[in-house]
Amino acid sequence: MKLARGARRLIDAFERLPGIGPKTAQRLTFYLLHNPQSQLTEFGEAVSRLKLDTKECGLCFNVGEKDPCEICTDRNRDQSKICVVESVLDILAIERGGFYSGLYHALGGAISPLNNIGPEELHLRELTPRIKNGKVSEVIIATNPSMEGEATAMYIAKLIGKRKTLKITRIGRGLPTGADLEYADEETLNRAFEGRKEF
Repeated sequence: MKLARGARRLIDAFERLPGIGPKTAQRLTFYLLHNPQSQLTEFGEAVSRLKLDTKECGLCFNVGEKDPCEICTDRNRDQSKICVVESVLDILAIERGGFYSGLYHALGGAISPLNNIGPEELHLRELTPRIKNGKVSEVIIATNPSMEGEATAMYIAKLIGKRKTLKITRIGRGLPTGADLEYADEETLNRAFEGRKEF
């Protein structure tokens, strides 16, 4: 069966998105096809205005409506802490929790030699001037617990570790709430024991 040109173009566009294969692209296209034109127009306008209505923060590389972003300009936040994350999605996850009130620094990825991503491709050089101002007393490294995340964490620790007045911490890892010990792998259990605190 030959598809209409409009449907084919949209399927092709969806397939270029990460994590969307041919079947999902078809399902999304035919779902949208059965929506009223007003909803499609609204959807299309939201996509076309995405880059126009968002700005990347020149300080922390978060995404917001202005530069610098609302987190960097919020004087109620703890200016003495910077949490280094891999992506803006990590900032969203931490902010959803509501337990952290410091600043952020989004790297835009992790060091991954297999994918040709070195320190130069990340926002690492922009981190150093932020901690040299004397206001920052702690850098929290919150990269993912993957090989790439660990390599990035070690690189950051070496990069900024020479300052005596700066505390460098790494987020704890271990068992998630509600998990059973018997199902945990050895590495997770090891991390849980290493990260234990006084009770």
